[in-house]
Amino acid sequence: MIRTPLRPLARILDARQRGENPDAIERENLRIRHEQMRDKSRVRAEGRLLVLGLTFFCAFSVIGARMGTLAATEPSEPRAHASGNSIIASRADIVDRHGRVLATNMSTHSLYAHPHQMVDPARAAEELLKIFPDLNRERLIRDFTGGKRKFLWVKKKISPEQMQQVHDIGEPGLLFGPREMRLYPNGALMAHVLGGASFGREGVHAAEVIGTAGIERYLDETLRDPAREGAPLELSLDLTIQSVTEEVLDIGMKLMNAKGAASVLLDVHTGEVIALASLPDFDPNKRPRALLEGSPSDSPLFNRAVQGVYELGSTFKIFAAAQAMDLGLVNPNTVIDTNAVLKVGGHKIGEFEGHRYGNISVEQIIVKSSNRGTGRMALAIGPARQQEFLKALGLFDPTGLEIVEAAGGKPLIPARWTDLSAVTISYGHGISTSPLHLAAAYATIANGGTKVTPTLLKQTGPRPGPRVLSEQTSANARSMLRKVVTEGTASFGEVPGYFVGGKTGTADKPKEKGGGYYKDKTITTFASMFPAHDPRYVLVVTLDEPVETSGTKPRRTAGWTAVPVAAQMIERIAPLLGLRPDVSRLQVERVMQTSAPAIDD
Repeated sequence: MIRTPLRPLARILDARQRGENPDAIERENLRIRHEQMRDKSRVRAEGRLLVLGLTFFCAFSVIGARMGTLAATEPSEPRAHASGNSIIASRADIVDRHGRVLATNMSTHSLYAHPHQMVDPARAAEELLKIFPDLNRERLIRDFTGGKRKFLWVKKKISPEQMQQVHDIGEPGLLFGPREMRLYPNGALMAHVLGGASFGREGVHAAEVIGTAGIERYLDETLRDPAREGAPLELSLDLTIQSVTEEVLDIGMKLMNAKGAASVLLDVHTGEVIALASLPDFDPNKRPRALLEGSPSDSPLFNRAVQGVYELGSTFKIFAAAQAMDLGLVNPNTVIDTNAVLKVGGHKIGEFEGHRYGNISVEQIIVKSSNRGTGRMALAIGPARQQEFLKALGLFDPTGLEIVEAAGGKPLIPARWTDLSAVTISYGHGISTSPLHLAAAYATIANGGTKVTPTLLKQTGPRPGPRVLSEQTSANARSMLRKVVTEGTASFGEVPGYFVGGKTGTADKPKEKGGGYYKDKTITTFASMFPAHDPRYVLVVTLDEPVETSGTKPRRTAGWTAVPVAAQMIERIAPLLGLRPDVSRLQVERVMQTSAPAIDD
């Protein structure tokens, strides 16, 4: 920029010639220069204000647009995000179908030590032994006084009373860390479903709670997901029904002198497991260690209802009858000769205790539980079609129930499916399944013929699977099962007004070593549904090595052992399930009933 001099020489000389004051020229030029500088500053300031104004306008426009967007959306709580290295200590509660707590978290503290900060390590060790007698004295003193350990855990979780007692020791090297522990407020109730939990990654200020068994482990990631925002996991189980089930099953197991017992209560339309029990059981708050030797079934951790696979005996006979009827090979009134010799693969097929039933209908074959009659239907069906049908019922694969133990409950089927296999399997020998498999298969018959997949998660409505049987076949099969109770081997299963239908099954227990079967040890099962004319639920009760001793000789069949236990269970739980006894229908049925009951297998 070229600056104009305040006193230009030419103008000064000219002014002097004219006798004017040259200083006036300087003042005029100074005034002009100041006006120019003021105009330039004003233009610069106006530009800055314009830019600042545009900036504020844009900022407030963005904020206004964002506020409008938020106002137009549904409100939601912010989600917590945990870094990859942080310990996720939170874990969702587990509740039953009515929202009652089955598993929750409780705030507690851990106890750890810094031996190098201790004033009197030996005294601290002795005082701790008084509070925690289970600690190893020699090891604790060695760790405290050895001088090598700078940090060690004393107890992973302690009660508030124990915390106060440790605090009263007054040792600065004994420190507490906050953490959460898993609590099962109902003790051993539902133990085999819940499984248990323990600590994973640990720090002095937090500990990761992870599932170790049952649904706690199967759905571990789901329960630990921060995105759940505290929402509990809802199970299909009913706490009240489960409590009654376990109570009756425990009494029945003891009365029948059984080694173990299992039961499954299943909704036939949704597949929901309402109650699942296995005895003996355990308290998941103090989960015992797994056995390192012997049979797994000797451990209370073993889930007999899901993991245990057994030959379930004559409970399978209804499958053969149902398939034969569905294929059009027989109808309920088709007569079959059960006295004629039946020899398959060089083996004679006999009846229980040598009974001779003569020429009887398919319905009576199920009612009287004839092995030969069922075997002849199996031969008519053929091994290939029998396999397809049993597979469609879900009897070849694990049930898929939402507990880790279910994967181990894979049915045992023959490597070669011969005619002899088809016959023996038709009456429940030569194939081993779990009580849960049996319950799901019976639910398929009960609900009109659509496959049922059992689940532990609460459902909002029916879940019909693929059709396995026609509705007419299902109705005929249910009628047969009802007559097993009113006229046949399950007469002790009658519960007035609830129209129980079902089938008994007694199987000799296989030996653990050397092959063969025990002559005085059985697995007895009663698979039932109620009410039989319009089933809502299926109940399976299985007893391991029962012996009923009220008579002159011991009785080991299902009719004398599993059936009375199941009847007592239905009598207790049916009202709790909202089912009312139908007295009017009961009177009609009594008028029509003419046959006398018999108890065999």
